[in-house]
Parts: sequence; C-alpha cells; structure tokens
Amino acid sequence: MFIPLSFKDVINRFVDNLVDHYGDTLRALSESVLSGVLLPLESALRALPPWLVLLAMGLLGWHATRRLRQGVLLAGLLYLIGCLGLWDPLMQTFALMLVAMTLTVLLGVPAGILMARCEGVRRVLQPLLDIMQTLPTFVYLIPVLMLFGLGKVPAIFATVVYALPPLIRLTDLGIRQVDHDVAEAAWSFGPTRLQLLLGVQLPLALPSIMAGINQSIMMALSMVVIASMIGARGLGEDVLIGIQTLDFGRGLQAGAAIVILAIVLDRIGQGYGGRRVPPRR
Repeated sequence: MFIPLSFKDVINRFVDNLVDHYGDTLRALSESVLSGVLLPLESALRALPPWLVLLAMGLLGWHATRRLRQGVLLAGLLYLIGCLGLWDPLMQTFALMLVAMTLTVLLGVPAGILMARCEGVRRVLQPLLDIMQTLPTFVYLIPVLMLFGLGKVPAIFATVVYALPPLIRLTDLGIRQVDHDVAEAAWSFGPTRLQLLLGVQLPLALPSIMAGINQSIMMALSMVVIASMIGARGLGEDVLIGIQTLDFGRGLQAGAAIVILAIVLDRIGQGYGGRRVPPRR
C-alpha cells in the first residue's frame, strides 16, 4: 500500500563521509575550544571567591534593572544555590552557558542582519530555522557525538544549534521594524550602508535583539539536562544522577538550582532588553 521511501541511508553516508574526511580536523577544533576557552574559563570561575561572583551578579542585576532591591534579590538567589551545595556545578554550567551564548550571539546577530537585508537569504533561512526549532533536541546529539565525541564541546555545539533560531528571528524582526521614515532621514545625510546599520538600525533594533538573546539563554538552559547525557556535567549531571538512582530529592534540588539560574539570567536580560534608546536631538 505504501511506496517505500527512506532517506536515512543518504544521511548516514553523508555523515560517514564527513567523519572520514574531516573527523581529525573537527576533533582538533574540539580540543582547542575545550583546552583554550572552556576549561580556563571554568577554572577561573571556580577559583573566584563566591562573594566576588555574588557581588558582580548583584551589580549586574542593579545595572540592568536600575533597582538596588532587584540586584540584592538576584545575588540572594545565587547565594541560595551555594547553600544547596551546588556552587561548583553552577560555575561549570555558567561557564558552558557563557561560551555557548558567545558563539550564539556571534553567529545569530550577523545572520539576522543578513536575513533582514537580503530577501534571498531570508527565503533560505526561514525553513531552516523552522526545522531547527521543531526538530527534537535528542536528534542534535547524534551528529554532534559522531563528529566531536563525548564531552563538554559537543554539548556547547548542540546548545548553540538549539538556541540560535530565536536570536536570528528577533534580530531580523527588530531591523525590519525600524521606522522607514527614520531610516530615510538618516540616509539623506549620506552615510554608507554600514554606518546606517551601526548608527541607526542596530540601536533602534536593540530591544528586539536583547529579547532574542534572552530567549536564546532560556533555550540554552533547557539543554543543560540533555547535554549532561553526553558529558557536559554541571547542574544537569545532578538531575541525571537523580533520575538514574531514583533520588528525587537530589534531582529536584538541582532542578530548582537551574530554575533559579534561569530567573536570574532572565531578569538581567529583560532589564537590558526593556531599555529604550533615548531620542536623538
């Protein structure tokens, strides 16, 4: 009754080809990211006194929201994670998040700008982003494991792929929503396209871009537990151990720490994203 149709062999041959020809290069890239970026950052964060990290996050929360009470509250929530005995896993997760979000921003913002400026690129990226957002997260892990093996680096790349679409979409949306009259008025002064982008369009689109970064952070945090299955460690590892050993208390405690971290990052992201660019005189 059904016509036989399968594309799994084509995909498997493509991935096998990729591993055969570029496997060593990708493993070298993985090692350079691990030993050159992630591990030094993680070691530095874990070596810092907890009070200094709490102070820095409290000041960041105050600067983002312009509310001293909010900064104190965010620092207090992170202090609660330390009281739960999860400070080291928190720093591991935070280091992974910093690297993953840096890569996400470096890839997502230029892609969103290109998508807003070029209709052809938009037509190509739109269905690709739809697939990236709807594909089950476990599917990301299969090619990443084949190309990079187990460890923190494949977890970073899987997180980047999962967190990238909302940033690209909201960057594109923010630039497209810039008032046409404002852009025309700025264009009449004779700037280059780059000057118009950096001086007018990006500042006006900044709230939308910050909302995209905030959404990407939330999606990246949702990958923490899944990434722990391939050796990412951090807070997700405690949740995974709780599942494996049926230790509900340990899993719930680590899950609460992830929720607290999400709240802290969300409030800081919303604080910066909620700001508006002051009108030019």
